[in-house]
Amino acid sequence: MSESRPWLKNYPSGVPANIDPEAYPNLVAMLEETMKKYKGKPAFTCMGKSLTYDQLDRQSSQFGAYLQSRGLEAGDKIALMMPNMLQYPIALFGALRAGLIVVNTNPLYTPREMRHQFTDAGVKAVIIAENFASKLEEIMEHTSIKMVIITSIGELLGFPKGMIVNFVVRRVKRMVPKYHIPNTVTFSEAVAMGKRFTLKPHIGSPDDTILLQYTGGTTGVAKGAMLTNRNLVSNMQQIRAWMMPFLKETEELALSPLPMYHIFAFTVNCLALFSIGTHTILVTNPRDLPSVIQCFKDYKITLMTGVNTLFNALVNHKDFAALDFSSLKITVGGGMAVQRAVAEQWQKVTGCPLSEGFGMTESSPVATVNPLDGRGRIGTIGLPVSSTEVRIADANGMILGPNERGEIQLKGPQIMKGYYNRPDATAETIVDGGWLRTGDIGIMSEDGFFQIVDRIKDMVLVSGFNVYPNEVEEVVAAHPKVLECAVIGIPDDKTGEAVKLYVVKKDNSLTDKEIINHCKENLTGYKVPKLVEFRKELPKTNIGKILRRALKEELNQ
Repeated sequence: MSESRPWLKNYPSGVPANIDPEAYPNLVAMLEETMKKYKGKPAFTCMGKSLTYDQLDRQSSQFGAYLQSRGLEAGDKIALMMPNMLQYPIALFGALRAGLIVVNTNPLYTPREMRHQFTDAGVKAVIIAENFASKLEEIMEHTSIKMVIITSIGELLGFPKGMIVNFVVRRVKRMVPKYHIPNTVTFSEAVAMGKRFTLKPHIGSPDDTILLQYTGGTTGVAKGAMLTNRNLVSNMQQIRAWMMPFLKETEELALSPLPMYHIFAFTVNCLALFSIGTHTILVTNPRDLPSVIQCFKDYKITLMTGVNTLFNALVNHKDFAALDFSSLKITVGGGMAVQRAVAEQWQKVTGCPLSEGFGMTESSPVATVNPLDGRGRIGTIGLPVSSTEVRIADANGMILGPNERGEIQLKGPQIMKGYYNRPDATAETIVDGGWLRTGDIGIMSEDGFFQIVDRIKDMVLVSGFNVYPNEVEEVVAAHPKVLECAVIGIPDDKTGEAVKLYVVKKDNSLTDKEIINHCKENLTGYKVPKLVEFRKELPKTNIGKILRRALKEELNQ
């Protein structure tokens, strides 16, 4: 065994050191094989309504045919903007089968954020939940979007449940602001009209970009990571290889509270677990803890994915400990660091280890994960998955040995092609013939377990979502009463980190409430500062650059 790969001796029995990135010519080939193999079996369930593998096959084919009939061609971009619902996998698979490039979009984005993503990607079509259509109306004229398909939360739930759900969402909770977008069709109409056409198969190559997954940057500008057929087929296989010694085809029941538009749930739940015939329970609103708990009551959940904040909220909920966890075999946490206290409490309550993994949008995302055979180490991000190399490098690119601190860098078939239309940013991020710079500082133990100890970037990680200081600062600086501002991350028991904003006033009448309201109008909720501190001045370099580092150091003194 190579000394450069000490982690191999810790691989769980049955997990291969390598996978075959060419096992499928493209992701669609895997999807179509899977849907035919498990036809008749339930694939996804949401709010009690199920979609079988063969129904998904038929409806996604019809939807893809409809998209083609409307003039969309291979390589065109289509945005999916909805929470977890049965419509998501139908739309996703249909778009991919039609040869389109999918652009996952967080439905909580503000109009400003939507406009940037849609114009940057050149989106031509969007499938959007009606709850967010009013925001789309605001920015439509600034985009190249020509086709809008609107869906509702209750649309595929059948009668009378769908009607009741829509009534509550629209009339009782008033969660659907008024909008007027001409020439739209509903999701059901699109699928039904697709029956009139035949899907023209698109044979994609391994290096074709099929997903633009947006992630922030240290400049504050969100960038689209170009993920290819090879990237996603590889990561799907890597995840499957890691889990399969502990799972059985068609017998698993997975709980997916994380939204599919997030790369973690996208690849782990929607691709890898799907590929072994798993029945996945979709949670539309993971913040509604009673609904998550109800899923454990209604189904014998064998596997769950989530983030630290959700696990923490569940173990502290009075009704959670009383549930039956006898069927739960695997729990995997990602998206943000799993706190030791949470992992220990989770195992105490459920009897199931909480295994932490690590990855980035740029790595499709999974790069490392703790062993699932009981040998995982709390406080670490585990071992590299199959066909993946991980190294620690210093600021000069020198490769470091065990227990030395440096940047974690990744290499494997799941590493993105690059950032869309950003060759300079790609060159800064992918170095030395394919090594991905993560921006995270870590160490490797003598036997190959990795641990994150700090971050190079100023990024703030709020409940698994990236918040980039420059973006928040740009919004705050636009307020007419603000002279200067700076953003840092501070520890938070509930969200891991929270956004703290420092402001130098231009007008003394400015209040923290005024600033927060301004941010809420222009930023997604998790990006809005939790704390605002007014200062007479901010620390700067001799050339006038604000020193966020100095603000962080103040907190640590």
